[in-house]
Amino acid sequence: MTRTKSEKIKAKALELGFLSCGISEADFLSDEKDALQKWLQQGMHGEMSYMERNQEMRLDPRLIFEGARSVISVLLNYYPKKEQQDAEAPVLSKYAYGKDYHFVLKEKLNLLLKYIQEEIAPCNGRPFVDSAPVLDKAWAAKAGLGWIGKHSNLISVEHGSFFFIGELIVDLPLEPDQKTVRDHCGTCTRCIDACPTQAIVAPGVVDARRCISYQTIELRGELDDKLKDQFKNRVFGCDICQDVCPWNLKSEPHQEPDFEPHPQLLELTRKEWMEMDHALFNELFRKSAVKRTKYDGLKRNLRFLDDQ
Repeated sequence: MTRTKSEKIKAKALELGFLSCGISEADFLSDEKDALQKWLQQGMHGEMSYMERNQEMRLDPRLIFEGARSVISVLLNYYPKKEQQDAEAPVLSKYAYGKDYHFVLKEKLNLLLKYIQEEIAPCNGRPFVDSAPVLDKAWAAKAGLGWIGKHSNLISVEHGSFFFIGELIVDLPLEPDQKTVRDHCGTCTRCIDACPTQAIVAPGVVDARRCISYQTIELRGELDDKLKDQFKNRVFGCDICQDVCPWNLKSEPHQEPDFEPHPQLLELTRKEWMEMDHALFNELFRKSAVKRTKYDGLKRNLRFLDDQ
């Protein structure tokens, strides 16, 4: 039986190491408009002023990429084989163990684009990995890859939620996925109950100003003193809402060499974290997403934990 263009693209995505792939027609995300505007109006984006800009672009990929016809969404597993050994050490989010996902995911998306151009049909396309105003989770949900959980992350029935999301927007019309994954959270509120700073203010709504990930990564200046003693030893990012999610019992270790941590990283003791100098920071996080907060930002976070 002859496979469609969409089927061939999905098969190639799996071959490249993606967990799954789904396709949507590039059109206006009408269902997300009101929720996005309300979230912004209430100031829940904190200092992330870039979220206020280009709101129409966030809702319509045709305004980002001229001639856009299809949005190809992919998931890439990052669940680690091992975690930090010292139970007292500051906790690093699992997504930051290895090489910065922006580079890894974009490289794979470019390979997928090359395959489409050479084997499917001539076209123009552009990969997106947090690099433009694209609502990753909304597009992945629309493509049938999962549903938005109460912690506001995408959850896959097959894979849980420890994965990165990326898109390839192309000017090629493709058969879109018609399936919609229903919300399987039910009455479960484990993520809401477990959030130490009570950042999940409603199902699917996170007040970034209270979120540990926002505080330790996005925020410039000093951390919010009102949240002192609530960080649960998190130094960069926070996985608590995902760690307690029953769907992540399905998470399996990734097979991506680029996501393997520096050999020394998971063995660091609390003392070694607290005394980390610039040289060690550069050695451990040379290619990591932790570089985003810079050495001074990480030391700020460590001081905040040390004061608790």
